[in-house]
Amino acid sequence: MTPMNLKPKSTTQTLPSNDAARLLVRETLRISADLASSSSSAAAEPSSAVSAVAESAGLRPSAAANLGLIDEQFVGSSLRLICCEEVDGRRWKYFAENGRGRGGSKQFKNGSIRAVSLHSPQAPVEELMSFIRSYVVPEGFPDTVASSYVPYMTWRALKHFFGGAMGVFTTKTLLSSVGVSKNRATPGAVAINWILKDGAGRIGKMLYSRQGKKFDYDLKQLRFAGDLLMELGAGVELATSVVPHLFLPLACAANVAKNVGAVTSTSTRTPIYKAFAKGENIGDVTAKGECVGNIADLLGTGFSIMMAKRNPSLVTTFALLSCGYLLSSYHEVKSVVLRTLNRARLAVAIDSFLKTGRVPTLQEGNMMESIFNFPWSKERPVVLGSRFKDAFQDPYSYLGIEPIFEKERYVVTYNSSKGNIYALLKDQAKSDDILKAAFHAHVLLHILRSSPQCRSLPSKHEEVDQIMPFTDLEAHIAESYKMVSALYGPFKSKATEQGWVMSESLLNPGRARLCDAN
Repeated sequence: MTPMNLKPKSTTQTLPSNDAARLLVRETLRISADLASSSSSAAAEPSSAVSAVAESAGLRPSAAANLGLIDEQFVGSSLRLICCEEVDGRRWKYFAENGRGRGGSKQFKNGSIRAVSLHSPQAPVEELMSFIRSYVVPEGFPDTVASSYVPYMTWRALKHFFGGAMGVFTTKTLLSSVGVSKNRATPGAVAINWILKDGAGRIGKMLYSRQGKKFDYDLKQLRFAGDLLMELGAGVELATSVVPHLFLPLACAANVAKNVGAVTSTSTRTPIYKAFAKGENIGDVTAKGECVGNIADLLGTGFSIMMAKRNPSLVTTFALLSCGYLLSSYHEVKSVVLRTLNRARLAVAIDSFLKTGRVPTLQEGNMMESIFNFPWSKERPVVLGSRFKDAFQDPYSYLGIEPIFEKERYVVTYNSSKGNIYALLKDQAKSDDILKAAFHAHVLLHILRSSPQCRSLPSKHEEVDQIMPFTDLEAHIAESYKMVSALYGPFKSKATEQGWVMSESLLNPGRARLCDAN
């Protein structure tokens, strides 16, 4: 192999800058090491090449070592490339020093492995940012999480910042109201009141935990409702400063509200993080998300402590912090992109499909989902899995449409006195039957709203002046059945193409089922 000529062409060449020298030395060391490892006969001395390059750059080998390009132990030694390594985009090459064994055989010296970095040292700011990222973002970010992770964590951090700031003022107010700062109560009474307050909150938390599956059905709505309760509890706590003699009942009520909000936040946390995790990294995503929340909480606490020294108005402070907290909470839940269909997202998808022929994307469907449609709201035009007595006023209304649904595992009808569409499920109904029943109910709702006789469905709180004739209702139900037979398959296919999970749904179908009378 022809040796490389590493001597400079001209001794009068202008000396390069340190950056150029670093690059030149590094690349030459790489080429020399590759040549050395390609053949045992050519395993000469890369260090001589390094020295030559250092001289060509106007640097002595010792000066090159001082720049951090070459370990001082490399200078004047005989090295051979062993392997190359990459960590997070940064590369190293490992060399070992040649030695002589017995009989002149070639061996490596023990403990002679040396690492050569193929990148420039990071600036202190970059090192700091890398350290912070290791705590606040999952490994492999952004490839290991969904695209909605960043906006969600941004709004979550803001919410915790305002929450931490609010906590300082509420705690200060509670301590003042209970008599700690003014010595209006003995330490024993203070302790008893505080324990009773916390005990009431824990009881409320246990009672609310029985909601169970509802935290999955209406995750976003309950999450936002929980944050509303948190702010309501904070407002009640601040009110104890106005009526300190009512500290115990007010503090107990506030703590119940805040603990219910805490249960909601805890119960909905895992499904949200699961939606962000692309692989089996939900633990990492959860840990980093909680770290971001704690950091923001500490920052908010520190900010609030500094503000509290100026004795600001509690009303103004509460109003500003509450607005920031609730605004951040709203955008936090709106930024979550879930793949499953609950009632709100299904209504958005079906409405778009019936009007435009297309199913909205995951991003569009989640953005159009109403956050203020709380699960306990009775103002819902479609009731899924309802009781028989709620759906039918007389036996003829049921017997008239029963043959239409003979082959289905559900029955759909409209109760004109209540202004609602009811979907009743049979005892054989499976997950797909429940989804089809909900789809059929929305199709019937679409037909009735488009009908000249039913331009606007009456609310259950309004007087019903004109009730739709029974014969017309039966005809509309038969028409809806034909539409469902033709459209349900294409709807599922298009929804699957958009990324919606159709194998399972979160429609909360109730527990009532129609069974065989025999």
